[in-house]
Amino acid sequence: MGARIEIGDEGVSVDAALLGEALGVAPEEVMTLMREGAITSLLERGEGEDAGRMRLTFFHGSRRLRLIVGADGEILQRSLVDFGDRPLPPAMRRPGS
Repeated sequence: MGARIEIGDEGVSVDAALLGEALGVAPEEVMTLMREGAITSLLERGEGEDAGRMRLTFFHGSRRLRLIVGADGEILQRSLVDFGDRPLPPAMRRPGS
């Protein structure tokens, strides 16, 4: 898919342009919205046959962006759910959903 996620000792870093485009906000607003809690995230680490992979999920308004990332930071899969004018159902915010 081309894009990569930076994985280091300090944590995981995702390009604001990638998040902004998917979540419908300007890239320069991403960090502010994260600090304010308007964009939230969830990190899940793979186990068993998925060991070494991570699932990064980002939430903003009615949108959920999910990225499956390999150990080298390569985005292996990307999905976006947008409920439009309706709020994101609480079940969509649970790990593994």
